[in-house]
Amino acid sequence: MLDIHSIFTCTYILAMLNETNTSLYPATEPFHQGRLPEEDGHSVYFEECGNPLGIPVIFLHGGPGSGCTPRHRQFFDPLRCRVVLFDQRGCGRSFAKNLLFKNDTHHLIHDMERLRKHLNIDKWLVVGGSWGGGLALAYALEYPEVFTGAILRNTFLCRQSDLEWFFQESRQLMPDAWEDLVKHVPVNSHHHICEYLCEHILTTDRLAALNLALSWNGWENALMLRTHAPSPVTPVKLPESESLISKYMVQSHYLKNLCFFPAEGLLSHLGTSLNFNIDLLQGRLDWVCRPESSWQIHQRLPHSQLHWVDHAGHGLFEPPMISAFINAINLRITSIS
Repeated sequence: MLDIHSIFTCTYILAMLNETNTSLYPATEPFHQGRLPEEDGHSVYFEECGNPLGIPVIFLHGGPGSGCTPRHRQFFDPLRCRVVLFDQRGCGRSFAKNLLFKNDTHHLIHDMERLRKHLNIDKWLVVGGSWGGGLALAYALEYPEVFTGAILRNTFLCRQSDLEWFFQESRQLMPDAWEDLVKHVPVNSHHHICEYLCEHILTTDRLAALNLALSWNGWENALMLRTHAPSPVTPVKLPESESLISKYMVQSHYLKNLCFFPAEGLLSHLGTSLNFNIDLLQGRLDWVCRPESSWQIHQRLPHSQLHWVDHAGHGLFEPPMISAFINAINLRITSIS
């Protein structure tokens, strides 16, 4: 006869087998969408998808400066999840009278709490990747009591060493792509690329800012895809160019300020106060957010679970990461139910 422990183990294994999912859920539309009351000149867009009676989940997009897309909805079981997606200040469908005014990590956390209360949610599962993972940790340090758990993918900690890796040291992996990155950067600034890009995207004229944003975007894609294609010769259309400039203006603003994290960084603040379940997913081939970041978070949070994703890099939509991400979400939803 099986004892209680054996029954639990068998049940858990069967749940894992049943939860295995290697493809995105079908495309879906929000059952509710709107904007938070305007604050500081920012109108923040949000949407809810899935089951209104499902387990509450909030999805934090990467960037800084990006936004949510319809494909992000497809990571969540529409029968079991009430997933909330929102575009951070100055991003995507969120409107800003002044893009960078009161746009920092503290105000994003404030918006998340406004959104949670606006939707009458007591606690939620927090899911984020890259910058969204770092934002989730900062949120948890202020409001650990509102978490039912967290799933963090390829987390970006925005330390000086992370910026040096991305803009300087990773040159060794993609030297041809790096040459495209610096083609609009004076030679005497090649050792300070991050500082140059951030300063000039924020202060130069629109055409020069667009050229820098295109170079930055090309470099990011090269590291993320681990391949390099020549820069397109066709001009970027006006709406796309404005969106790209805005994205990298926000990103420049955050990187210049090390994402407004504590001066000593997030790692030193992680500890026993974060006593909810945390799953860390890390692509072993990530050239954007180094795997050691997730390893170091795990060392600070010994109760966390670190899941290495083989054959995956930084991209959320790489097949091994899609599978790992969906399965982690489903297992956590099962444990909360």
